[in-house]
Amino acid sequence: MNIYFQNTNQRSFGTFPLTGDELRDAMMIAAEVGYRSFDTAQMYENEQETGAALAELGLGRDEMCVTTKVHPDNFTEAAFLPSVEESLKKLQLDYADVLLLHWPPIGGDIAPSLKLLEQAHAKGLTRNIGVSNYTARMMRDATSIIDTPLVTNQVEFHPLLNQDILLAAAAETGIPLSSYCSVARGEVFKHPIFADIGAGYGKTAGQVVLRWILQKGVSINTMSTKRANIEANFNVMDFTLSSIDMDRIDVMTQTGFRIVGEDLVPWAPKWD
Repeated sequence: MNIYFQNTNQRSFGTFPLTGDELRDAMMIAAEVGYRSFDTAQMYENEQETGAALAELGLGRDEMCVTTKVHPDNFTEAAFLPSVEESLKKLQLDYADVLLLHWPPIGGDIAPSLKLLEQAHAKGLTRNIGVSNYTARMMRDATSIIDTPLVTNQVEFHPLLNQDILLAAAAETGIPLSSYCSVARGEVFKHPIFADIGAGYGKTAGQVVLRWILQKGVSINTMSTKRANIEANFNVMDFTLSSIDMDRIDVMTQTGFRIVGEDLVPWAPKWD
């Protein structure tokens, strides 16, 4: 099993867009529920608060898997490593468990930032490295640019968007996918099929969606501030969707609902 899956137990608690007491309280609940993997980023502007909450959790360092991501503005020789060191200072950590490039650089030349990411790994600033929002071609190119394995490509992944091209690239390159926007920011709940399927398993629509993602071989990142939802998002390992139900959900990917595009984020590439 890929080290990212091992470290996260396939489930990670996302912190975007939380700040302040809301972030702290949500992380406390998440830890009580069982989460040991936490995901943040320079771009979220909550690393310092995340670090304070991590310290308050009282967990051993080897019990936690902490992911952060480098902002594209820091993809320069002068800024990259200092920005990672600053992130670690804010997080109150000596190293990250997983360090990601948050977006491909504008212009599409992924080599310089990948080599800087590899340098961060070589210096011991992170145990594992990965990327986020890479296209299939970028995934393939990355494997020939650096030698250090990429443990994940974190992308928008939910049942309302067909990501078969990325799944195929993951199988080809050995770079597994992990999800963000796992429930399409609530859009999935507008479609009765997920609740209908869930009724047969004694599970919620959201749990069915998350289980479908896991059975696609994709680890999940979820965020909520409500205990009931945090518990439900975590408790998705005790049932398995049938092949028939997986196929029924696969049909929903034809919906073509994409959240993150160039209109929202200037670094968004031309998606597969």
